[in-house]
Amino acid sequence: MKTDQHIRISIADQALRFYCNQTLQASYSVSTAAKGTGQSSGSFCTPLGRHRIRIKIGEGQPLNSVFVGRRPTGEVYDPELACEYPDRDWILSRILWLTGCESGFNRGGSVDSLRRYIYIHGTPDTEPMGLPASHGCVRMRNCDLLELFDKVQNGCTVNIESGPFTD
Repeated sequence: MKTDQHIRISIADQALRFYCNQTLQASYSVSTAAKGTGQSSGSFCTPLGRHRIRIKIGEGQPLNSVFVGRRPTGEVYDPELACEYPDRDWILSRILWLTGCESGFNRGGSVDSLRRYIYIHGTPDTEPMGLPASHGCVRMRNCDLLELFDKVQNGCTVNIESGPFTD
């Protein structure tokens, strides 16, 4: 049976909340774009508005699995690998690939979140949470992402909001 799920992400709070049947199930600290919010391709900004999870990627992969082009490389992130590839934007453990739902705002043309490869994904534990630091995606702690990944369904609505949570 499919349940009513949705996710809210607050840029101001750098937090993600997961709801099921209108009840808050979990809250996590996240990191959104260092360059702030924006819709345009190539902006390295986190897009606002209503999205949904288009596809879940990485089920069954080990914690800290490295992804490139949405495919596991077979590597598992550790400090040595980080030293070997110091400029990599690490996408780890799981990917929740977002697609925009608002034509002309975050869907279609140069503002399409799916074509911008906007994800909710894992990041090294050394990366800050609660501070904007990503290249546009929503970063989470790997353990938190695994927990969320197991609960959330494809098609889940994801609202990315600029303001703080008020409830």
